[in-house]
Amino acid sequence: MDRVEIVHENFRRRTASGDLPAGGPPTDALSDEAAVSLFRAQVLSRQLDRISRAMQKAGEGFYTIGSSGHEGMAGVAHALRPSDIAFLHYRDAAFQIARGDQVPGQHMAWDMLLSFACSAADPISGGRHKVLGSRALMIPPQTSTIASHLPKAVGAAFAIGATRRFTPEHALCTPDDIAVCTFGDASLNHSTAQGAINTIGWAGIQTSPLPLMLVCEDNGIGISTTTPAGWVASSLRDRPGLKYFSANGLDLYETVAAARAVAQYVREHRKAAVLHLRVVRLYGHAGADVVTSYLPRDQVEADEANDPLLHTVRQLHDAGALTPQEALSIYDETEQRLERLRREAVSRPRLASAKDVKASLIPPTRACSPAPSPSKAAREAMLGSDVRSLATPQPMSRHINLALSDLMLEHPEIVLMGEDIGRKGGVYGVTQKLYQRFGSGRVIDTLLDEQSILGLAIGLGQNGFVPMPEIQFLAYLHNAEDQVRGEAATLPFFSNGQFTNPMVIRIAGLGYQRGFGGHFHNDNSLAVLRDIPGLVIACPSNGPDAAMMLRECVRLAREAQRVVAFIEPIALYGMRDLDAADDGGWLGVYPEPSQRIGLGEVAVHGDGKDVAIVSYANGAYLSRQAQSQLAAQGIAVRVIDMRWLAPLPEVALLEHTADCSHILIVDECRRTGSQSEALMAFFVEHSRTALSRVTADDSFIATGPAYAATLPGVADIVAAATAVSSTAKAG
Repeated sequence: MDRVEIVHENFRRRTASGDLPAGGPPTDALSDEAAVSLFRAQVLSRQLDRISRAMQKAGEGFYTIGSSGHEGMAGVAHALRPSDIAFLHYRDAAFQIARGDQVPGQHMAWDMLLSFACSAADPISGGRHKVLGSRALMIPPQTSTIASHLPKAVGAAFAIGATRRFTPEHALCTPDDIAVCTFGDASLNHSTAQGAINTIGWAGIQTSPLPLMLVCEDNGIGISTTTPAGWVASSLRDRPGLKYFSANGLDLYETVAAARAVAQYVREHRKAAVLHLRVVRLYGHAGADVVTSYLPRDQVEADEANDPLLHTVRQLHDAGALTPQEALSIYDETEQRLERLRREAVSRPRLASAKDVKASLIPPTRACSPAPSPSKAAREAMLGSDVRSLATPQPMSRHINLALSDLMLEHPEIVLMGEDIGRKGGVYGVTQKLYQRFGSGRVIDTLLDEQSILGLAIGLGQNGFVPMPEIQFLAYLHNAEDQVRGEAATLPFFSNGQFTNPMVIRIAGLGYQRGFGGHFHNDNSLAVLRDIPGLVIACPSNGPDAAMMLRECVRLAREAQRVVAFIEPIALYGMRDLDAADDGGWLGVYPEPSQRIGLGEVAVHGDGKDVAIVSYANGAYLSRQAQSQLAAQGIAVRVIDMRWLAPLPEVALLEHTADCSHILIVDECRRTGSQSEALMAFFVEHSRTALSRVTADDSFIATGPAYAATLPGVADIVAAATAVSSTAKAG
């Protein structure tokens, strides 16, 4: 017999014979009716574990990871309100089932079986993943909770606190709610968890409202690696800003009492607390994992003897709420009911096409109340002496600053956060005076942790705000890329569009900074962003475009609920001239607030038909310089500034290159993994074979005089365009 059946038979035999484990007595934490209801939730969770494994063996289900041993989480759910947003550990089926009992009209057994069967009728993911989650129960789905959900849980708690200042139109949580985040003892060791806990302490020291309840479910093992005795308590007990509670998760009554105490503390004090809940893990880690292959049999059997269901049966019997025989009847009846439901669930249609799978990649648009344009007086009062800059040509950094000012004045749900963006105004001064104009609640100087910055944004976005986090340098994104890839961008996909976390991530990056910073401050690779499904990537080359594109990015986040990366080319922040010193050719007058550049709109400079140069950002700037030199040689060139890197502006690119003899792609990113690869493939697929490209070398960027040695230059572009033009004429 496998361990699943051993645990099953042990429960039936020991319950029938009254051979129940010793433990604490029932207390007044639960009424008899509530205790029996929670036992039913525990039993349903256990039987769902059993049937999911049977379904997998029969080819009716496709992935299993169980909650057996963690059934005490039903008691945690009972202590909370169903409106408290909950980011759950994957072993928390009992939590979701117990919460389902708090909300009328829920059918947890049926819903979870549909999920096991990958049915398109699965109410949370639409058959895309076997995942806990429910919009009705305020449980966003988590597809991999190896601590990656902790930063956004911190952000969600912060967002709840922020609603006391301003409640966004699309807020999900009320100011009196709390956020809940559960995780395992092994996940506690992940750097993401430690970063989130550090952020909790950092915020607590500053008395920032943070109504967050953490629950560490300590079963003493992570996959096959045991957790040292005492480690979890030692790690959590004395953390600043985090009040520590503990309970025996095998004792349902004690768990409820402790969870109530934690929730009450968090709700009343608006501070974070953690419940260290000691549980056991029954069976293996997941699927066909054989626990006795890495744990001694006597340890496995000791955990099985401490089955939390057996403890609950004993306590219910001692309380006079339920006899062991009645408990066994509930257990058997639940098994029979699930078997009937299983036969129906596996007959329901599954996703069948790529179109079906991708249907939730792009979240649904939402109706937003019209945002009245700020009055001229309000705008002038906000800008103060800076109002003079509206009528004079300005560099890109000023355009972005003015656009942020206008957007924040128009949309009070916009919140900025990042390193040094407040009092200092950013490393390059892009956010100067915004802190003074809008206050610390909307321009947040964060700690130096990109995971926490993006987690804060995700949490705010889920609660109706429009967050605009700043990543100080593109290379720093790699410290936290999973918060974009594995959390923000996947939420609409795995929730079938029911949960979203829209945001505009401002990232300063790319190369060409003269003599500054080396590869940490000059990163010319966007590959980490380019392959994230559903992500919008915007990259302006000049000031007016930056302002108008930023407005479109905010519209995409606010109305279309998109996650947008807005790449700001650092070397162009202060660029003034184009062809000659002091010509002011790269400056522009700030566009009126109503003007924006739509997603997919490109810029076309010139109408030459010899060569169409397709580029963006610094490459577009250099191509414009090359255009003048090529014209002097009699080569007619048009420069197409893509502006939008994802999704590619395919229609516009085909339209504006159709009558050109040759297409030259100028890409400041590295030859391998750059936009140029996608563009070459795109044009070839559309029968354009007269193609060439100029790219950066596959190298990091050096500091000092060699800052541009590996990057495309004007001379490279001129040489490439001249060569292809000569070839075309010779042909």
